[in-house]
Amino acid sequence: MVAGRRVGKTTLAIREACFHAKDPNKLVWLCGPSYRQMKQIAWVMLKKRLQDLRWVKTINEAELTITLKNNSRICLRGADNKNSLRGVGIDFLILDECADIDETAWTEVLRPTLSDTKGRALFTGTPKGMNWFYDLYQKGQNPEEHEYESFQFTTAQGGFVDEEEIQQAKKDLDLATYRQEYESTFESFSGRVFYGFDIKENVRQFELPQDNTIVHIGMDFNVSPLCAVCFYIKDGIVHVFDEIEIWGSNTEEMCQEIHHRYPGKKIMVYPDPACRQRRTSAGGKTDLSILQNAGFICKAPNSHDRIRDGINALNSKLCNSLGERGILFHPNVKKIVNTLSKLTYKEGTSVPDKTKGLEHISDALRYAITYLYPIKTHYNFEQPQRFVVKTGV
Repeated sequence: MVAGRRVGKTTLAIREACFHAKDPNKLVWLCGPSYRQMKQIAWVMLKKRLQDLRWVKTINEAELTITLKNNSRICLRGADNKNSLRGVGIDFLILDECADIDETAWTEVLRPTLSDTKGRALFTGTPKGMNWFYDLYQKGQNPEEHEYESFQFTTAQGGFVDEEEIQQAKKDLDLATYRQEYESTFESFSGRVFYGFDIKENVRQFELPQDNTIVHIGMDFNVSPLCAVCFYIKDGIVHVFDEIEIWGSNTEEMCQEIHHRYPGKKIMVYPDPACRQRRTSAGGKTDLSILQNAGFICKAPNSHDRIRDGINALNSKLCNSLGERGILFHPNVKKIVNTLSKLTYKEGTSVPDKTKGLEHISDALRYAITYLYPIKTHYNFEQPQRFVVKTGV
């Protein structure tokens, strides 16, 4: 089952687990990307449902295993330690969020557990590119693959998310991400990282206002080069007008260069979250303290967000699913334009290719955009959902 976010995948997984455990002496596994994720998302829901049904015989909190009165067992497992999944015969297996699970966890470890029992499996998840989950879905669409069936549902079809939130998501997300996360389509992210950028649409001629405009600066602390991307914000649109690359330099020199270029301006800096770490090369000072001592107002989260979330935020601001472009680049900022045009993923991965050294100046912009315009949602996708399982069914 390929489905958009908040459709009710975990709800369905627990419903199916209960259904297949109603017969005596069955072993049912719910397996997700990690042990921690399964414990946080599914464990409380599963216990409550089985206790409400009065099916529980014993609960093993340490092993996330519930034994029923008919001696069937329902277990939660994480695929992050795939070798720990060997050596059992499973009657019904549920793989939740398959796109985040290593394919070998299925092919080399879990698939053989169904052989002697003639067990069945349910695969659920939201797409993440054209990976093995896509291949499984295609098997279910192939009339010659008689052992597979596949289904696809959008977030709207799940009924948990209202139309207002879906329309807001269209504004917050770029088209490819919206289609993947909410319409459950398989989007290819194997090419350009910043597919939201279009040189014809995002590059425009404009002038830097001469009033007391705040200069916003995203900054990356790579030694060679140390990068900064400078912009101002007007009517919600980011105008990138300058870029700074200094090779073999340090943060103090970058501060001096910024003051030289923009004397008297109010400077807001959005640095790499690693700026909080002390560096022996700077006499034990942090990059954050150096920026603050230079008179800059600094905005940085306490820890790094996932790179993918930052890339999605930047793509969404470059062009959202409604075709609205929230970042404009002056023709003079050739380095950042070149990076946005050329940076690609490593082949077969969702990791940007750093072999060409293009990523540092885009990282500087990404830190700023992620802080100012994070992907928002009015729903907590980790929040347990309510559902009904009829006793005896």
